[in-house]
Amino acid sequence: MSPKAIFFDRDDTLIKDKNYMYQIKDLEFVHDAIKTLKYLQEANYLLFIVTNQSGIGRGYFTEKDMHNFHQALLTELEKHQINIQEIAFCPHRPEDKCQCRKPSPLLINKLCEKYNIDKSLSYMVGDKKSDIEAGKNAGLKTIQIIDHDLAKLMKQL
Repeated sequence: MSPKAIFFDRDDTLIKDKNYMYQIKDLEFVHDAIKTLKYLQEANYLLFIVTNQSGIGRGYFTEKDMHNFHQALLTELEKHQINIQEIAFCPHRPEDKCQCRKPSPLLINKLCEKYNIDKSLSYMVGDKKSDIEAGKNAGLKTIQIIDHDLAKLMKQL
C-alpha cells in the first residue's frame, strides 16, 4: 500500500515569514506547528515541505544559506521526534518562468513519484493561492491556512 502524505508550504504555514528568511535567528514556528506535525505524523502521514525561495534568484541569500536554515528547522523538529521526509524548493524568481515554482506541481509530483505517494489520500497545505493551485495541479486535496491556524488541520483530517 502506498503511503499518504502532507505537503506543506514553509513560510507563513509552518514558520513565521520575516521576508526572505535564511538567518537561523529568525526561525520561529507558527502557533501549534509542532503539535500539528506530531499529530499528523502519528496519523501515519509522511511530511514534506515544498517552498518557493526566490531570495536565492534575487541574490538576497545563497542556496547554502537556505540549506543551513533548513537544517536548523529540521533539527528543531527532530527534538520533537518529527521527521520531515524531504524539503523541495524552487530558487527562481517569478519572472524567470521556470517549471518548478508553485503553482507548478513539478516539485510535488517528483516527491510523489520518489516516495510512491498515494495522491488520493494526500494533501497540500499552504497559505497562498499558489500553494493551493500547486496541490490541485498535482491532484491532491488542499487546505488553505488562514492566520497561521494550523490547528484546523487536526479538525479536518
